[in-house]
Amino acid sequence: MTSPSAGPDEREHQQQIRLEVTASGHARVYQAGRDQFINETVLPEVVLRPVTEVAAPPRLVNLPRRTRTFVGRDEELAALATALRGGGEVVVAAVHGLGGVGKSTLAAHYALAQAGGRPVPGQESEAGSGLNPVWWITADSRPAVEAGLAGLTVALQPELTTVLPLEALAGRATAWLAAHDRWLLVLDNVVDPADVRPLLERTLTGQVLVTSRLGEGWHHLDAHVLRLDVLGEHEAIELLARIATPDLARDVLQAALDEQDLPERLEGAIDLVRELGWLPLAIEQAGAYLHQTRLTPRAYLNLLCEQPAVMYDRTARGGDAERTIARIWRVTLDHLAGTPLTGDLLRILAWCGAEPIPRTLLDGLDADAPEVQHAAGELAAYNMITLSSETVTVHRLVQAVARTPDRQDPHRQAAAIDAARAQATSLLYDALPNSAKDPAGWPTWRALLPHITALTDRISPGAETSDTIHLTNQAGLFLHDQGAVDRAITCFERACTANERMLGADHPDTFTARNNLAAAYESVGELDRAFPLYEQALADYERVLGADHPDTLNARNNLAGAHRAAGDLSQAIALHERTLADRERVLGVDHPHTLISRTNLAGAHRAAGDLSQAIALFEQALADCERVLGADHPDTLVVRNNLAGTYELRGDLGRAIALFEQTLADRERVLGTDHPDTLGSRNNLAGAYESAGDLDRAIPLFEQSLADHERVLGADHPGTLTSQNNLAYAYCSAGDVSRAIALFEQALADCERVLGADHPTTKVVRGNLEALR
Repeated sequence: MTSPSAGPDEREHQQQIRLEVTASGHARVYQAGRDQFINETVLPEVVLRPVTEVAAPPRLVNLPRRTRTFVGRDEELAALATALRGGGEVVVAAVHGLGGVGKSTLAAHYALAQAGGRPVPGQESEAGSGLNPVWWITADSRPAVEAGLAGLTVALQPELTTVLPLEALAGRATAWLAAHDRWLLVLDNVVDPADVRPLLERTLTGQVLVTSRLGEGWHHLDAHVLRLDVLGEHEAIELLARIATPDLARDVLQAALDEQDLPERLEGAIDLVRELGWLPLAIEQAGAYLHQTRLTPRAYLNLLCEQPAVMYDRTARGGDAERTIARIWRVTLDHLAGTPLTGDLLRILAWCGAEPIPRTLLDGLDADAPEVQHAAGELAAYNMITLSSETVTVHRLVQAVARTPDRQDPHRQAAAIDAARAQATSLLYDALPNSAKDPAGWPTWRALLPHITALTDRISPGAETSDTIHLTNQAGLFLHDQGAVDRAITCFERACTANERMLGADHPDTFTARNNLAAAYESVGELDRAFPLYEQALADYERVLGADHPDTLNARNNLAGAHRAAGDLSQAIALHERTLADRERVLGVDHPHTLISRTNLAGAHRAAGDLSQAIALFEQALADCERVLGADHPDTLVVRNNLAGTYELRGDLGRAIALFEQTLADRERVLGTDHPDTLGSRNNLAGAYESAGDLDRAIPLFEQSLADHERVLGADHPGTLTSQNNLAYAYCSAGDVSRAIALFEQALADCERVLGADHPTTKVVRGNLEALR
């Protein structure tokens, strides 16, 4: 017959055990609240010395893993040594970080050094006999902590193995730790600080090293909190090589790493560790697989791209199947399952880039803001994401796993991942600034661009939506205006292909994408690729929308501009004249597009050397713009700037300088001192001063213009490269040939790298440099 189960109160009493030692040195184990032995007839009386009289056996160590492949981490070890330095009372250090980042390995390496009396970085002057015991406890639950402490008591006094119950053994270990010093206790993989709080709240005098994925809650225990990040790239490659090619001598490997000349069997190692985000566990997993299969890192990377779900969850023979990156993070998400939105939020963020994500992006989620912030806080507490006041960052490998479907993982179901991609697309779409040309929106653009690129790069051909195509096209427009034309061309090519596939060859959006691509080709001087696209776009617009449609007129205007860029000025002038006449007839003489056509025609006449005709058209355009748009409209300021430049070409420097000075002052007032048009005006005014021989005013203004271009637009923007050339030419005019040559050389190298060897600006800079040599 079985005894009835104990009620709640009785179970609680049974879990509260106290251990006493009689005057004769015998152990008596009592239940709380009862004046009797537990199992009095069974429990023998043994001599139980006071804990103060129990010495630890020499070298009492129970570390669960070796650290032969440990690399780097000198700074982290030094920080750990500093955090655990102290005396008189317990010192607690809590190392937290993403699952797989190497917290346990770091702790084991530190603990092994302490057991052997070997210093780690930061402890060089403190080598000695070592700590004893050095005891490792897997502390992922309260019962596990209790079992680990009980194991310490048994290691100290093996004769107690069958004498005391588990609770009493654990209590005696805590008492022993409180009575001794120069020991190290490692509490590995703590899930909840409350599980170890009862132990740490006792009066202890040694060192306690905690590892946890959880980064919060340690201040209650007065712990020094250290966050462990991924490896550096050099260390990541070294770790991969040590595991994948253990026969490679250390000195040979080190020399290869120092010279960045890896042996053939490690081909692709740099790309692989970057793809793995320099995460130690992922690198160990990959290295073991490479060693077993004799594959190169490049081959492994190809498998990772082709079969990510398989590779993220595969170990080499002899590996721990439960310690793959996919399974480790699944455990963390299991812990977070009770917090709404955590899984959804992580899957959405997985479609963004690894760069910082603006937290404002999450404002568009269809959920209460407090719930979103709470979910983000919980993910951050477990190091699945990193939060700052402004941004969210997610490790690239966490993202890769989170967006890779796995039917066996409840957090990675295909339907949920697809829904997250759609939501990420919607969030980015809604966050776009109104215009890629407005400097006020550039900070937002720069913050969003890596995530737009990451999202659209991951969408396979045929899976695009109208929203993702719009993101791609808008990103291309911003990149084009910022001077990153090669990247813009990639965006426009993708948008063009996707529109044609989804909407058809005759859809207006397809025509627009084709026109944008042509403009990008023109920007880099690839007119042989631009012309066919411009001509096709114009023919398609005329056929589908008609000869008088505004979009058709835009296409004709663009083709005229390409002819001007190619030096075919007669054809350019003819097309501009036709476009101007058509716009006057269809849109009216005062329409903004008509005013632009008149300006473009004037520019074509100027390029052809007909300065009188150009000035007449520019003066008429300026008067019309001031009347229709107002004196401060940006288009009016463009026309005024162009007129000033034409006066300069004719040699009328007095009128040119006065008009350039007025335009610069107006642009500073209307657009701001850092607007690209303002920077252009400053550069143009400096050029006019130079033409007038006033180098004392020209050179400082050119120098300011270059500094402003570098600060506002970046060192690689086409406007910055032009400013370099202009300043170098001014140095040459001033007779400072050595400075001119140095700056021309820098400008030429930058132009060839950014724009290409055949770009018109590159050719100008090269000609200027060759003229000085």
